[in-house]
Amino acid sequence: MDLFFSFIVPVYNRPNEINELLESLSLQDYDKSFEVVVVEDGSSESSEEIVEKYKDNLSITYLKKTNSGPGDSRNYGMNRARGNYFIVLDSDCIIPSQYLSVVEKSLTHNYVDCYGGPDAAHSSFTNVQKAINYAMTSVFTTGGIRGNKRAVGKFQPRSFNMGISKTAFEKTLGYGNIHPGEDPDLTFRIWEAGFETKLIEEAFVYHKRRIDWNKFYTQVKKFGMVRPILNHWHPDSVKITYWFPTLFCFGFAGALALLVLGVLWPISIYALYFGLLFVHSLVVNKNFKVAALSLIAVVIQFVGYGFGFLKNSILIALSNKKPEELFPKLFFKTL
Repeated sequence: MDLFFSFIVPVYNRPNEINELLESLSLQDYDKSFEVVVVEDGSSESSEEIVEKYKDNLSITYLKKTNSGPGDSRNYGMNRARGNYFIVLDSDCIIPSQYLSVVEKSLTHNYVDCYGGPDAAHSSFTNVQKAINYAMTSVFTTGGIRGNKRAVGKFQPRSFNMGISKTAFEKTLGYGNIHPGEDPDLTFRIWEAGFETKLIEEAFVYHKRRIDWNKFYTQVKKFGMVRPILNHWHPDSVKITYWFPTLFCFGFAGALALLVLGVLWPISIYALYFGLLFVHSLVVNKNFKVAALSLIAVVIQFVGYGFGFLKNSILIALSNKKPEELFPKLFFKTL
């Protein structure tokens, strides 16, 4: 198959981020043509001037639309792109120069209609960014649930770094209007349509995640809130592992209560787990401060995800309403 790639990048009030992303795309070592489609999703801070800077170095298209969320914006871009294979990126990513060459080589050797790549922490990231990156990618956290080489079950691509063929896009009609959760929903529908996915481990991106602790908590809580909706829509995707963060929180509370009563062994298990996280993060990041901050990030991740998951699991079980009616804030109105 003669592959022609179209990068699809929705952007919302992030002109500085899109500048870093486009600069990295302009430095690709790929020797064939490709295009970049930037979709401005109703931003009040326009990226048009930034995009203009790269028109001499990139085959780039700038599209503007009213705000309808990242999923619908990706669909909007793919419907107007010229390529036969789309690569969806978040605007807060930086792309290594070998990325596109790695993707083409992998797809030529073992073609699939959808792939995902991992995210990594760039040396320029802050310590908090590196700690959050560790929590989001480690096999010892929900990184082992979300999908990576050592993940539980089949690999589920994520739309900060995800490729999908034009054929699979047209068959599935692309992303839905739930957010977050639009990417696993699409992955499940890709599988249901008979297409395969895979991880291209070498096709990593640097995902900046410019968020503080409060925003991180809100983000992971939403991840937990949408998972029961996805389980409701796709019953075959249900796994006991999705309950682990909730059970972790209740177990930790119980361990603290038993500690007050003089029972030490439950809290010792948690101490061993946090010790493992610290050592592993230290090995990965080679920084004591990042290793310590990683413990905070993991606790926030488990608490946010765990209680978001529990709350919405109960609400869905007790209600006859559709998820769109129960949780309107988790859905965008599409164009």
